[in-house]
Amino acid sequence: MSRLETSIAGIKMKNPVMVASGTFGFGKEYSDFFDLSLLGAIVTKGTSLEPWDGNPPDRIAETPAGMLNAIGLQNDGVDSLINEKIPWLRQFDLPVIVNVVGKTVEEYAEVARRLDGLDGVAALEINISCPNVKEGGIAFGTDPCMCGSVVGAVRKATSLPIIPKLSPNVTDIVQMARICVDQGVNAISLINTLLGTAIDAETGNFKLANITGGLSGPAIKPVALRMVWQVAQAVDIPIIGIGGIMTWEDAVEFLLAGADAIQVGTANFVNPTAAIDIAAGIDDYLVRHGVANVSALVGTVELR
Repeated sequence: MSRLETSIAGIKMKNPVMVASGTFGFGKEYSDFFDLSLLGAIVTKGTSLEPWDGNPPDRIAETPAGMLNAIGLQNDGVDSLINEKIPWLRQFDLPVIVNVVGKTVEEYAEVARRLDGLDGVAALEINISCPNVKEGGIAFGTDPCMCGSVVGAVRKATSLPIIPKLSPNVTDIVQMARICVDQGVNAISLINTLLGTAIDAETGNFKLANITGGLSGPAIKPVALRMVWQVAQAVDIPIIGIGGIMTWEDAVEFLLAGADAIQVGTANFVNPTAAIDIAAGIDDYLVRHGVANVSALVGTVELR
């Protein structure tokens, strides 16, 4: 299936379909359903310097055409990733991109330093939607200065390709993308979840213990598609499109809008083989439309 082969930030992939952080764990559970080597890449669950407990339950709420999650980035910390998760993933022939989270600039940079040069890690995806505890809980990804600080610190801490995952909860997504480019990033992932909440009308209570959570699923696809198109017009580095991709048709739309690759997230909860099904659908589309390779499709959407 050479038609599907692509490269993002120097990372060679069999196809442009990745699995999104937080929806696929570290792959072990999904490996019962298919060979992970069929994926373009895996983006791991967010990993912090020290273990995080996450938020109290309830942490998930279903919404029309999507879901809210307030997991709180629960994870076992970077030492567990280095000693257990990455060694297990080395058995598969696929790039592993580690999603990095932190509460301070220093935490992000230290995780990046520990992963620099580690066998089995192809790149770092920087989750800048985390709250900065030193600045009153403001998310790194919603403030231009803080965004630049954390991305710049990670760039200095590692020689690995870095891919900031941008928050859609901003006024100007293009401004945030340009700030990241100025700091020397190698690609951009967008978008992360939209901030939302849900209330139980019968009980009068919030459905999430955290009150707010990240909205994902088909409901956010039009927003994500618009932001991918906007950023693709403004920057000259690869873009990884994320947000409500459930089918191959969704994936093709993101490619046409300017995404060089895509990530499948919420769909994994509905269909464990969603990512490889989408890759097969893209391949069939290329054949039917006489497109030689997937890269030739990127950014070819036309104005009517």
